[in-house]
Amino acid sequence: MAVPPRRRDPGILSEPIDLDGPARPRRQFPTVAARPGLEIKQRGTPISGIVLGVVNGVLQVRDHRGFEHRMRLTTGGFEVDGKVVTLVEPRGPAPGSAPTATATRTASGSVAVPGTRARTARASRILVEGVHDAELVEKVWGDDLRIEGVVVERLDGADHLDEVIRSFGPRPGRRLGILLDHMVEGSKEARLAAAVASPDVLVTGHPYVDVWQAVKPSVLGIATWPEVPRGEPWKEGTMARLGYRGEAWQFWKDLLGRVTSWTDLEPALIGSVEQLIDFVTEPGPG
Repeated sequence: MAVPPRRRDPGILSEPIDLDGPARPRRQFPTVAARPGLEIKQRGTPISGIVLGVVNGVLQVRDHRGFEHRMRLTTGGFEVDGKVVTLVEPRGPAPGSAPTATATRTASGSVAVPGTRARTARASRILVEGVHDAELVEKVWGDDLRIEGVVVERLDGADHLDEVIRSFGPRPGRRLGILLDHMVEGSKEARLAAAVASPDVLVTGHPYVDVWQAVKPSVLGIATWPEVPRGEPWKEGTMARLGYRGEAWQFWKDLLGRVTSWTDLEPALIGSVEQLIDFVTEPGPG
């Protein structure tokens, strides 16, 4: 008995392919205005919380532990009431709402809370390498740090990092956050950070030779920071290439004076500082 030939199922390859056919339409998501108070969840992460607002195109969200996050307004990047949406910057007041005053924000982009007193200093601390790092952190995050009761102290160089950590005596409720310059693969700072094993110590940093570079060059009206050959003092080499004839401290004061908010800083520094603040203010004993 002859076996009948197997029938081919029609499929994408059963007919000539129309290379000029219509392109697959991009998936569309409903848009929702990111108004303060809106409950959202960021897709692909465990973060959910309340919208504080949108500052310079960046979404500000406070999670349910009280930590604040900054997020890009990506297409289909969020969920509202379990539905995937695209959040957009609101235009004008919410329908039916009375006009309200715009929320005042700190230099770090957080919502300012009028009348809030500085909290008594925590046992936990944040250490930064030098005076310029400390002044920049104070300029941008000072209001937040006072509310949280976090003291920032100078490390004055990373060479004695292990000694400083032992002397501080980190433990639960007494955490230590450390911000280092030049945290790149193979650097001295990266090796020092890798040697820290305490769960109550967090070392973060930025990739720049000096914290000056963590300020966006556009603040000075230039496209990029000058290239300074390795082995030449970076600050002096930078000032020389910019035609600055004063002292380093004078240049720094001018540069710091031009910084008005977190938007004047590079993301690498912003992320590192906020990670340290979250770390030392995590709820716990002490």
